[in-house]
Amino acid sequence: MGGNGKHRWRISIFRSSSSSSSSKLEKDPPKEFVCPISGSLMSDPVVVSLGQTFERTSAQVCRDLGFAPAMPDGSKPDFSAVIPNLALKSTILKWCKSSGTEPPQAPDYSSVESKIRTTMANLRKEEDDSKIKVSERELLKAVAEKPPVLYSHATTELNHRANHFYSSSSEESVIANVTATPLLPFATRPMCYSSSSSTSTSSDIAGDETLPLSPNSTSEDDQFVVKLKSPDVFEQEQGLIALRKLTRTNEEARIPLCTPRLLAALRPLLTSKYAAVQTNAVAALVNLSLEKPNKVKVVRSGIVPPLIDVLKGGSPESQEHAAGAIFSLALEDDNKTAIGVLGALEPLMHLLRSESERMRQDSALALYHLSLVQSNRAKLVKLGAVPALLSLASSRGLGGRVVLVLCNLATCAEGKSAMLDANAVQILVGVLRSEVASESTRENCVAALHSLSQGSLRFKGLAAAARAAEVLREVEERGSERAREKAKRILVAMSGRESAAPEAVDWEALLEGGDSRTTQYRVGRNACGANSTEF
Repeated sequence: MGGNGKHRWRISIFRSSSSSSSSKLEKDPPKEFVCPISGSLMSDPVVVSLGQTFERTSAQVCRDLGFAPAMPDGSKPDFSAVIPNLALKSTILKWCKSSGTEPPQAPDYSSVESKIRTTMANLRKEEDDSKIKVSERELLKAVAEKPPVLYSHATTELNHRANHFYSSSSEESVIANVTATPLLPFATRPMCYSSSSSTSTSSDIAGDETLPLSPNSTSEDDQFVVKLKSPDVFEQEQGLIALRKLTRTNEEARIPLCTPRLLAALRPLLTSKYAAVQTNAVAALVNLSLEKPNKVKVVRSGIVPPLIDVLKGGSPESQEHAAGAIFSLALEDDNKTAIGVLGALEPLMHLLRSESERMRQDSALALYHLSLVQSNRAKLVKLGAVPALLSLASSRGLGGRVVLVLCNLATCAEGKSAMLDANAVQILVGVLRSEVASESTRENCVAALHSLSQGSLRFKGLAAAARAAEVLREVEERGSERAREKAKRILVAMSGRESAAPEAVDWEALLEGGDSRTTQYRVGRNACGANSTEF
């Protein structure tokens, strides 16, 4: 923590890998389970506004002392409001049980306070030392820029180096490498990426001007960071336009440019009151988020909360790009829970009724990928999303993607109950009867009905009332292979003919022969098999 770099500050949203072997459990807890401040296994993890997770006691001590440790990207966490990270807490307890480790106990307040006070004292000392080092560097720099005449003359006498200190070869090499590359087909790109913007700033992006890079630049993001942090709004806008254009046309530049420094400079501009600044900032973020290695870095930088603010109250074009950015970030499994916890679900649901086609499509796809996680499915049900989604299921253009979200909700108990209560069976059957529904939408409707039919005593009556049998028979005859298989299973369940139904019991023989047959009959055995989530 601080200058020695022993601790790294990051979001502690942990997702177990399905490919990891349970036989290779580590004795040491994963880094995501350890509080960056106390250094111990977290017993009550909480999330702060920027998305990082800490032990509750550590957050409380930092708040009481008014201490906000500097993060690698230059930002400082705000401990004024915290949210319990129940998903991580449950994962930690499961890890303790599986590894034979004692469940963690809350750290003592005084011991954490002592550690933080020591850290604060060390940071003050490092700041004092750094002031001296900065003065030395400035002195050496001044000597290098204006060397004495005698040394300069001697240098040119021995080995002529014309314009050594002001050579533009570095600038030329950088510009030569920034070449436009043709866009590759990428099915999971947001709709807002593929088309040009509609505001006046779009003409600027279509131009030939790019941000010149200094020959003394120590990293690729330096010049952009300087522009984005400028107090001059015009400088900010020009820097964003150049960043947006470069990351849109040069795919290779996205990963090296996506640094903590650049993301920290970009974050406050997402909520700028100047529409052009806000629009170009969010659009540049969409471009950066397209690369898989950048997705987790973007979320861990604290970008999601201001993005959600844009979804709620940004300019129309900024909202389009923000929906696309959330969709792009939600493609990464490690981001799904964090995005849901930070509050993106409700504004995404609201944008499903937007006038913008691109905004509706990207919002629906974002909800689909976020609802692949159980915690987000439960949140959507609590938000009352099921009736709203069902009302949009038959809409032209958007209905197919809405049905995908409903398929995910139908796989959990809360979602299934809410859908049955909201007359989902009749609505989905109505979509199947529609002549304008695509083949994929029809297939997903059958998948949702199949999930609703599993283990539900209410489904049979609701399906009969909706006259689902005749539609499902038609699907069984002329639908796709997967649709035919699921329609057949639903029809079997509706007719009461279970494929693995228990045999009839001869009670008289059973009473006479004792309990010799009890092993062949179990009351309440589920013969329907595991619930399928394929769609």
